Amino acid sequence: MSRRFLVTAALPYSNGRLHVGHIAGAYLPADTYVRYLRLRGDEVRFICGSDDNGVAALKSAREEGKPVEELTAFYNASQRRAFDGLGVRFDIYGGTHQPDYVSLHEKLSQEFFLKIHEKGFFTKRASKQLYDVQAGQFLPDRFVTGVCHYADCGKPQAYGDQCEACGRSIDPLLLKEPQSILTGTTPEPRETVHWYLRLDQLAPRLEKWLRAKQSPTDGSPAWRSTVLNFALGQIGVGLPERAMTRDMTWGVPLPLEDPDAAGKVLYVWFDAPIGYVSFTAALCERLGEGWKAYERWWKDPACRIVHFIGEDNTVFHALTWPAMLLATHEGETPEGRPGEYQLPWQVVANAFVNIKIAGKAEEEKISKSRGTAIWIEDYLKDHDPDPLRYYLTAIAPEAQRTAWDSEAFVERNNAELIATLGNFINRWQKIVSEDFGRKVPPLVNAAEENRALLAELAALPAAVGDDLEAFRFKTALGRVMDGFRAANRYIDVRAPWKSRKSDLAQCGATINVCIQAAKTLGILMTPFLPFAAEKLRASLNVPEAEWTWAAAAVPLPAGHVLGPQPEVLFRKIE
Repeated sequence: MSRRFLVTAALPYSNGRLHVGHIAGAYLPADTYVRYLRLRGDEVRFICGSDDNGVAALKSAREEGKPVEELTAFYNASQRRAFDGLGVRFDIYGGTHQPDYVSLHEKLSQEFFLKIHEKGFFTKRASKQLYDVQAGQFLPDRFVTGVCHYADCGKPQAYGDQCEACGRSIDPLLLKEPQSILTGTTPEPRETVHWYLRLDQLAPRLEKWLRAKQSPTDGSPAWRSTVLNFALGQIGVGLPERAMTRDMTWGVPLPLEDPDAAGKVLYVWFDAPIGYVSFTAALCERLGEGWKAYERWWKDPACRIVHFIGEDNTVFHALTWPAMLLATHEGETPEGRPGEYQLPWQVVANAFVNIKIAGKAEEEKISKSRGTAIWIEDYLKDHDPDPLRYYLTAIAPEAQRTAWDSEAFVERNNAELIATLGNFINRWQKIVSEDFGRKVPPLVNAAEENRALLAELAALPAAVGDDLEAFRFKTALGRVMDGFRAANRYIDVRAPWKSRKSDLAQCGATINVCIQAAKTLGILMTPFLPFAAEKLRASLNVPEAEWTWAAAAVPLPAGHVLGPQPEVLFRKIE
């Protein structure tokens, strides 16, 4: 039965290039999942775009000496190229301050704020904020760094909104040894006015909703324990009020007729997740449905909303964003009624990918400043996308942090993609061309080896599908590769290069099973290795409409005419 999904991947800041850690954390698993859903025949919209507002862009624009509009446009385009080169195919890639999107984004963000304001979940109050005397301005969160104030962390270089070491939210006034990035001076607290989201009032409903994700009663997969443990732990400690406005001009203007609202914008982590909504609306407009058609995806309980994020975004996607959605509801239950914003069906968070440097025992954090990064645009200059997709899925940081290892990447490409997957596809090509005219030979007098492999293949789509449904991408890919290993063992035993000389019917039966294996495994590898899978589909001469999950174990009939021998699926990497 066809289902409906709205899938999002975290909005990357438009202030830098993408590296392998970004891709492994959110974008590759999201693309893999969407490709699987589409092979199943589900209705899907895949949404992403750059996060242009806030201090990250201002900070980078200042460092690079460019207008912030120019900088965000440059990196938005750079990110588009990187995603496209890797085959991460969004239905729309917007930008919260890009010319084609900013108007609709501001409209929906301001409406969102006003709805929550009308329902009484904002508190306006004066508070202290760090002020740079030398620069003559209040400092946005990311313009302040210091030592994390949590006793069990205490790491340096924490930002004024979040400690990247422990992942927790930060009150900039509690930072130890604060420093302004504008002048390097120590800022001083001064009074200003902001609007605070009452997370404490929303916490009981948040907790009820999150606990239901531990053992869902609707048959949906439980959330990853890393996400739930973190979110429920934060609720247990107590959720603070969170300021949702900032003293700056780059962002969504605060939509209040209040003298204190002048010169203020919405906090970037208030408007950024609304980008998922505004980009959906922009896509609906682009498709001729009218922008308000976004409600079919965001306000219909039948649509499953899935967010893919990195671990550092967990606090916002599992707590702040759901709290914002809850704050728009009329009722007191976590579930939104039809016509109200629906909460995420799943929040899929991956840990960080570190990097292993040759000659060093300890893994390091991927860092632009230290030059320890594999940049996607640089990688694509010399290498194909599928090997990177394969390796990043094979080391997917689904439960804990993992590390990029260049030697291991080369080894997996050469020993697994070439020697296992590519080798199996190549081993029978000459025989089917020379002895059977590139037609599927009949399966006669099926031997035990034939029946055993065909039975294993018949069970594989359900097993791989179960893993993908539960967001176990690494395990699912492992099953597909185990299928190729089984196919190689099969052809070793059947040795069609020998039987072609002594028993052509037996040889034909073996080639038939190899072709069926190639079709089944080719469809199952499509979400992971879409470029190689497309070459294989063309070689098997299967129409795109028949390259589906349901058809994966449906055999190609005897006499089916194959396409030309496939192009090289994978190239050796030295």
